[in-house]
Amino acid sequence: MARRGENIYKRKDGRWEGRYRLETAKYRSVYGKTYHEVKTKLAQIRPISSSSVTSGNLTVRVLFEEWLTAIQLRVKESTFANYRMKAEKHILPEFGDLLYDSLTVKMLHSFISDKIRAGLSAKYVSDIIIVFKCMAKYISKVHGFRNILADVVLPKVTKKEMKLFSDSQQSALCKYLMNNMDPTALCVLISLYTGLRVGEICGLMWSDINFQKSILTVRRAVQRIHDKNNKTRIIIGTPKSRSSCRTIPIPVFIIKLLRKFRSNENFFILSGNTIPIEPRTLQRRFKTILSKAELSSVSYHCLRHMFATNCISAGFDVKTLSEILGHSSVETTLNRYVHSSIERKTECMNLLRFTV
Repeated sequence: MARRGENIYKRKDGRWEGRYRLETAKYRSVYGKTYHEVKTKLAQIRPISSSSVTSGNLTVRVLFEEWLTAIQLRVKESTFANYRMKAEKHILPEFGDLLYDSLTVKMLHSFISDKIRAGLSAKYVSDIIIVFKCMAKYISKVHGFRNILADVVLPKVTKKEMKLFSDSQQSALCKYLMNNMDPTALCVLISLYTGLRVGEICGLMWSDINFQKSILTVRRAVQRIHDKNNKTRIIIGTPKSRSSCRTIPIPVFIIKLLRKFRSNENFFILSGNTIPIEPRTLQRRFKTILSKAELSSVSYHCLRHMFATNCISAGFDVKTLSEILGHSSVETTLNRYVHSSIERKTECMNLLRFTV
């Protein structure tokens, strides 16, 4: 069993990996089938290399490089790209060349204030600091260094009320889509009536539709991620989480539309070929649809919120809805995706009766 500070851990491929530091401040790894095998190898190597490593001579950049290397094979490619982008774009330009021991809580709080004054949202700044905290927690666990980020307070994030369409606006949208049916309109309808995320609908293929059982299976998601040197590229990966890989029954009228457009099972439904359309393109197309339908502009993700709210109004139990949305808990469904309109609130309040 690996112990605190040993820098030995079990990999996803079943092997054990142990890391040691060279005098050049670079790190190397040894591998073995068992924990004891790796521990023995490290015991033979460490007397030759630097044996007493303290945080005093390590910069934030060096420690971030170690952390990113350690997590690369443990997290999704999109998650890793997101962490690295936030580190390279925000954290390292400010703190990269500083010694880790020189960081203070006051410096981090000033950094947070500066980022918010520069126009970044509290939510985004909070995400940046969370990446920094993850690195600090790893360094504390592996090397036994003091977790300098432990006392840093995240900025307060104010939850914005999601702007959703009324019943009449949703009817107008559906009418426009039905009168102007094409693959894009079809995919927008699918999102509105199944709650698929924009990346999931971009990654939906005809092979994911079971026409006999009238169900669809969410197997992949299309994303644009930040690569090295802050360049971006499109990837086709797994959905957001393990619970996001799910099977969803398809409403009758949607399955009828799908039959009309049915194509090669190796094609993506939205693009009509083997190359997917990226989320940004679908989001732009959705904005155009709203404009032509003379509806106010909302984000594509609002379709998912409207689906969840409509399901609750129709009498869905929360557990069923949570599984359809691909959430790991019903709390996420209730707290983030269920909205009550003033009409619904009035209807509920009128259920109360005066008694004497």
